[in-house]
Amino acid sequence: MNTDEVNVCGIVMPISSIEGCNESHWSEVLEILTDAIEEAGFEGNLVSNADDVGIIHKRIIQNLYDNPVVVCDVSCKNPNVMFELGLRLAFDKPTIIVKDDETSYSFDTSAIEHLEYPRDLRFSQIVDFKKKLTEKIIATYKKSTLDQNYTTFLKHFGEFKVAKLDKTEVSGQEFIIDELKSLRRTIARMDSSKIQRSHSKARPESDIDLCLGELSGSEASNKFGLLMEHPAISNVGVYELQPDHIHLFADVKNGYSTDEVKKELHEILDLPAVKRRRPRKSVQ
Repeated sequence: MNTDEVNVCGIVMPISSIEGCNESHWSEVLEILTDAIEEAGFEGNLVSNADDVGIIHKRIIQNLYDNPVVVCDVSCKNPNVMFELGLRLAFDKPTIIVKDDETSYSFDTSAIEHLEYPRDLRFSQIVDFKKKLTEKIIATYKKSTLDQNYTTFLKHFGEFKVAKLDKTEVSGQEFIIDELKSLRRTIARMDSSKIQRSHSKARPESDIDLCLGELSGSEASNKFGLLMEHPAISNVGVYELQPDHIHLFADVKNGYSTDEVKKELHEILDLPAVKRRRPRKSVQ
C-alpha cells in the first residue's frame, strides 16, 4: 500500500499465559503479526496501547472503533480477546481473524474466514502465513475503502443499525478532570482492605512522589495538566491515599537530575516546601 500517511492496524490477541502458551510465545506471535502488518504498509499497535494517559477500557473501545483495520488472534479463545472481537464486529469495520492450528472454530464467528498458523511457530509455515496475512490486510483495507456496501459480519445476516461512538471536542482540562473522576471511581470500587494495603505497601515505585494535599478535582487536574508535556518526566500519574488526599508520581528521564526536576516541579505546581522533621532527642 503506497501512502504517505501510515494507518494503524489494531491488534487484538492474548498476552498472558493460557493453555500452555506462555508470555514469551505471545511475544513471538506479536512480532509475527507486526511484521506482516508493516509489510502491508500499516503500523501495528495493540488496541490497549495509546500515547496519552487514560483509562485502559476507554482506550481499547476507542481504538476498536477508530482503527481502519484490526487483526484479531482468537487462539486459545481468550475471553478478553473474544469480547473485543465482538465489539469490533458490532462496529462492522474491517476485521481479519487469525488463529493457531490447535484452536477450534467458534460457532458464532465460523462464517468469517480465519487465517491459520502453526502453534509451534514452525519457520517455513510462518513465512507462508505472514505472506497471506499481508495480502489479506491490503485487500481488506482496499475493499473497505472502495466498496460502500462492504461488511465484515453484520450485513450478511440482515439489516442492522451499526453501533457508533459519538465524539465530543473537550478542552485538555475537561479531559483531565474526566480521567481523574474515572480514577476515583475505580479506587472507590476497591474494598477497604485493598485500599489499606495500597496506602501502606503498594505506592507506585517512581522517581518522584509529590503530595498534592486535599485538593478539589479541578485543582488537582489543573496541577496534573501542567506536567503532561514536561520534557524531563514520563509515566506521570496520580494515586489517592485516602479521599481527597492525592499524590502525583512520575519518573525522571535519563540525563536529568532528580533533585533539580523535583525542585522545579514544586515551583510549577506551587507546592509548599517539604518540611523536614527534627530529630527526636534521645531520652537519657
